[in-house]
Order: sequence, then C-alpha cells, then structure tokens
Amino acid sequence: MRHAPVTPNGDLIRWIELPGAEPARLYLHGLGATSPVYFAAAAAHPLLAGRRSLLMDLLGFGISDRPTDFGYTPEEHADAIAAAVAAAGLTRVEVVGHSMGGAIAIVLAHRHPGLVSRLVMVDANLDPLAPDRRRPGSRGIAGYTEAEFLAGGRAEVAGRVGPFWWSTMRLAGPEALHRSACSLARATAPTMRELLLRLDLPRTFLHPAADGEPAGSDGLRAAGVRVVAVPDCGHNIMLDNPDGFAAAAATGLGLD
Repeated sequence: MRHAPVTPNGDLIRWIELPGAEPARLYLHGLGATSPVYFAAAAAHPLLAGRRSLLMDLLGFGISDRPTDFGYTPEEHADAIAAAVAAAGLTRVEVVGHSMGGAIAIVLAHRHPGLVSRLVMVDANLDPLAPDRRRPGSRGIAGYTEAEFLAGGRAEVAGRVGPFWWSTMRLAGPEALHRSACSLARATAPTMRELLLRLDLPRTFLHPAADGEPAGSDGLRAAGVRVVAVPDCGHNIMLDNPDGFAAAAATGLGLD
C-alpha cells in the first residue's frame, strides 16, 4: 500500500499499486466504494493487465484518511488526486472512473490539463440530480442536511443500499459521504457533461445495455465521445460482467 499527503494538514490518500509498464493507469471508485474492491479483478484481467495501475481511494473513503474539515467537492477531490498522482512520480495517466469516480475524473482532466491521456467513464454521473431521500445513492443521501445525516440518516441509508454496497460504504467518513453526495447531486458549474464535451482527449462512456442509451448520447457522440453498451450487467459493470467490461475498457484505452 502506498500513500501521499494531499491537504495542508497532511491527510493521506492511499492506494494499492500493481506493477507494470507505463503509461500508468488510475482507477477511481464511486460513491461509498473503494477501488481495490471494485477494480482489483479488472486491473488484473488479461485484457487490461501489464500496466502500472493505481487503485486509489478518494479522500474520505476506503483506506484513505477521513478528514472532517475537507469540502469533498468534485474539484477538491480532483485536486487531491492530482497531488497523489504527482507524489507517485507520474505526470500523465490513463483514468478509469466508475460512477462518481468518472465524474471526478472529468473534473480532474479539466482542472489539470495534460494529466489525463485517456478517459474511460463507467456509468458516470454527468448531470445534476434532484435530492430524494427515498432513493439510494447520491440523490438519497443529498436529501438530508448534514446534521440529519449524522444524527440518523446514515443508518437509514444503510438499510436502503443493501449489504454489498454498505460493506464498503460503511468505511467512508460520514461527513465525506454526505458532502460528496451533495456535491455530486448538485453537479459542477459548468456541469460534468459540459466539461466532458470540451475535453480534447480520447473519451469512452460505458453503460449497461439493459438501461438503454444514456441521456444525451447523441451529443456525446457528436463531441467525439465513444458510447459503448455492455451486456449482462447493472451499474457495477466491472463486477457484474468482468469480461465484457475488460473488452469495452480495453477498446477505450486503445488496446484493441
């Protein structure tokens, strides 16, 4: 396990690193997740193996520190990741980001030009979401004020998200989970979608085939984003269909 301080207080981002050739590849998890759990099998898949791979946990999640004085906006997450990547001795990485991790990867590429060489988004958030505490995920968590979430909302969310998601979500700092969810639901300004359309680098958006085309897919394609449907999976594409995910991601990473 490796680590790097990414805040003025010295809070650490930690990651698991798989050795291999460069260009290096950075994997970013979604809300309430952790990259070693969600991406270890994918990074070792025969179609994707052989690259130096950083399975990085966002600040506040998984094995990284959980400061309570950090804002946890997509911009702050992106800057912390950039600091960790630099500490790893890297100036350019391919990025694979799932869900919230995909949204943060877009912001990373926007705020740190030249750092991201290729971007694969795995059913990533692109647009604002209306808070609704009856729902799981970011929009459900964003339905609570921070005080409500800390006082009892977190326990309610645990009952809605199911045992698999909660097994990693429970590792997140409560403040980190709530602030990240609220920022994600609120979206960036300009939105992640608008930032994505402006990026000048190879971009691929993976989505579950069963969900149909993602909103605005024609606009994504018109801007040069490759939109790829992956069969036999839900939102957690890399876990539900490892082979299908690896094949689609390899295409997006220029390995086909």
